[in-house]
Amino acid sequence: MTDALIFRSARDLTDGLRRGDFSARELLAEHLAQIERINPAINAVVSMDIEGAELAAEEADRRCAAGEPLGPLHGLPISYKDTHATAGMTTTYGSSLHATNVPDRDDEIVHRIQAAGAIRIGKTNVPEFAAGSHSFNSVFGTTRNPWAVGRSAGGSSGGAAAALAAGLQPIADGTDMGGSLRNPASFCNVVGLRPTPGRVPEPGAAIGFSPLGVGGPMARSVDDLALLLSVIAGPHPDDPLSLSDDPAALQHVTTADLRRMRVAWAPTLGDRVRVEQQVLTVLEPAVQLFESLGADVEPACPDLTGADEAFRTLRASQFDLLWGDLLAAHPDAFKPDLAWNIRQGQGLTGRDISAAFAELTRLHRAANAFFDHYDVLLAPVSQVAPFDADLLWPAEIDGVPQHSYLDWMASSYLISTIGVPAISVPAGFTPNGLPVGLQIVTRARTEKKLLAVAASFEAATNHGRRVPQLDPIS
Repeated sequence: MTDALIFRSARDLTDGLRRGDFSARELLAEHLAQIERINPAINAVVSMDIEGAELAAEEADRRCAAGEPLGPLHGLPISYKDTHATAGMTTTYGSSLHATNVPDRDDEIVHRIQAAGAIRIGKTNVPEFAAGSHSFNSVFGTTRNPWAVGRSAGGSSGGAAAALAAGLQPIADGTDMGGSLRNPASFCNVVGLRPTPGRVPEPGAAIGFSPLGVGGPMARSVDDLALLLSVIAGPHPDDPLSLSDDPAALQHVTTADLRRMRVAWAPTLGDRVRVEQQVLTVLEPAVQLFESLGADVEPACPDLTGADEAFRTLRASQFDLLWGDLLAAHPDAFKPDLAWNIRQGQGLTGRDISAAFAELTRLHRAANAFFDHYDVLLAPVSQVAPFDADLLWPAEIDGVPQHSYLDWMASSYLISTIGVPAISVPAGFTPNGLPVGLQIVTRARTEKKLLAVAASFEAATNHGRRVPQLDPIS
């Protein structure tokens, strides 16, 4: 047994467990040892239940030895995003107001992963109430990037991405409203998918008819991500948007033939976002790779007119509904950026909100028309490379001021408004070794095609095979 086991793929690990090459207890011990060595430096895993994990691993080994049916995630260790409720384990949502909250039941995404045989270790860190793409809060502090511990790991699924990159777990769950699966994946050189709304059901969501916030998977490879997606996808009667497609079709990925594929490249999303030159410098060869593989690439962007206002309106209105009363009762318990965003919602009218939903409808139809002409859209995931972890958010991009904690996230959240699946795949590194992801986008409900295209890019580059040089805190 060596610690190289912790960077093996999820599929390799489940196959090895089934063959008896190693036990679930041994696999858990390797990951717990890695957490002990590395987590103090990056602060990705924030709550742990080691005794519970060891008991679950013993039960997994018993089931395997007895020849009982094993789930597709049999024996894989995982810590869940700290905004997903976990029965009997603290779930703080990154807020001091919930620092001692212990739910009595699992969220659906957690339930499905557990039922598939995964071993729960703990929770992964998030920003306060998952608001923002930099994972810090007053309960657990800041999550740092395994590639450069002075830099942000992104967010809101920043703890999940950092844990994957550092070998603390082979798969991870997350959520994405404005880039919370894609941005940290880009920052940490892993893969993160924002699925089509409804692909991964969220029956516990307070606003089930909104298409903005979705649950989704993260992993170190497209293939492992597809495995997890097949477990967490599928219909649920309590989610009004849930899709009825059989998730088993998503489990296995074959690479796509990119020859003659029609590819659009939108480096600034139609001049709607400012992107650091160092990010574009990494992405330009990635786009050229599509051409070398036979794709027809040209500059083009979906119609995103009104997308920014629609996203900000609906985000603020939902934040006000979810936390406005809590903010009024505890005005000093919220970080200033989140309090500002909640108060933005308090000044909206019913007409403002209805107009924003109407704009989402128009944007979705415009995206359909765009994908009548193009198979794939390529764009930056994040407008910046991983930034100083001690900052609240980037105040400027190549000298251009960013006026709020949302501005620098627009390259992801504008795509959220058109209701399509989007994936972040490792695309290379800046000269100082910081990861950059490529955002690949396809038509709504075409995750299988998206995964195939992403797998082709991944296979041609192998950027995701690189692992960070990690130094334990002594």
